[in-house]
Amino acid sequence: MLALATVGFAVNFWAWALLSPLGPRFKDGLDLSSFQQSLLVAVPVVVGSLGRIPVGALTDRFGGRIMFPIVSAVTIVPVLYLGLAGHSSLTALLIGGFFLGIGGTAFAVGVPFVNAWFPPERRGLAIGVFGAGMGGTAISALTTVKLVAANSMKTPFLITAAVLAAYAVAAALLLRDAPGRTVPTESLTRRLAATARLGITWQASALYAVAFGGYVAFSVYLPTYLKTGYGLTQADAANRMAGFVLLAVAMRPIGGWLSDRVGPVRVLAGALAVVVAGAVVQSFTPALAPVGTIAFLAMAGALGAGSGATFALVALRTPANQVGSVTGVVGAAGGLGGFLPPLVMGSLYGEYGSYAVGLVLLAIVAAAALAFTLTGVRAAGDKRKPRTGGRREYRAADTTA
Repeated sequence: MLALATVGFAVNFWAWALLSPLGPRFKDGLDLSSFQQSLLVAVPVVVGSLGRIPVGALTDRFGGRIMFPIVSAVTIVPVLYLGLAGHSSLTALLIGGFFLGIGGTAFAVGVPFVNAWFPPERRGLAIGVFGAGMGGTAISALTTVKLVAANSMKTPFLITAAVLAAYAVAAALLLRDAPGRTVPTESLTRRLAATARLGITWQASALYAVAFGGYVAFSVYLPTYLKTGYGLTQADAANRMAGFVLLAVAMRPIGGWLSDRVGPVRVLAGALAVVVAGAVVQSFTPALAPVGTIAFLAMAGALGAGSGATFALVALRTPANQVGSVTGVVGAAGGLGGFLPPLVMGSLYGEYGSYAVGLVLLAIVAAAALAFTLTGVRAAGDKRKPRTGGRREYRAADTTA
């Protein structure tokens, strides 16, 4: 079930990220401004993010066995539209990108689905492995531009649609919800209201907006940054973005695994400190070899580990029948965290001809998140921990409260 869910996440994220590698091509072909190009790649992100809130709540109610095939099948429609007809103007691309965001909601289906299959002491690693499905963005980065250059604009979209269809059928036939899964009986409105009253909802949302939001922002904007800031070719920039994504993907389960052993707060603190350092270094626009590459790869690993640790924290402190709802809100915050930076970076570059200010802002935000982790998040965990219980006993009791 974990493998099937991870594949589904990767396939839907592959679709979700189809426009990003083609951003420079659309910019040149349609004569777009830097802001318009940023808006184009950011729209699927914000729709996929906000859509996680209702999709997560629906997954709590109906389960991943139903929701995974539905999300995958619905995503086929905008993929085909963009490939066959929706790439001739900015308006058409924005409409297609809006509905392409549905693919991004798959995350809110997979986390509660996987969470229910594993005992509390293994959920950090399990959800980290599932989170590696965000590597679907790397598939897009490595293949989309090459397929368009070798064939036509519609080729990568047709291939992705076929894979989505195959997965939707496989999921409908093979996925099973965990035995004994807790099904909420309250209405959607009441469940979302209850979710809003949980402290972990807002703590994890703030942290995920920085960790996963930073990953999303780089994964959608890095090709443009490298092409504009360093003069790389579109293909070279896409390949380097894929390397960034792959490292972040590899570090996500490691972040979950480390969280199972030393606690998510420590992992988050370490990851955020690395992001601060990497952003400060890169704000000086050093040469790519080796300083710039090291800075970007360090941030990639840290953002991946931090994303895994955030959902280890969610699994640790969220009641079992609210994991989907909390995941939806936290996932939305992460996606929205990735929506704003590309717009900010595009606007700042258009105004000043440099990305330095945007990277300084990233360092400041990461530093604030680090301080919050070491104070508010850590204090909240200490208040909830029983005085006489061990770490594993606390984890099991807290997760099923």
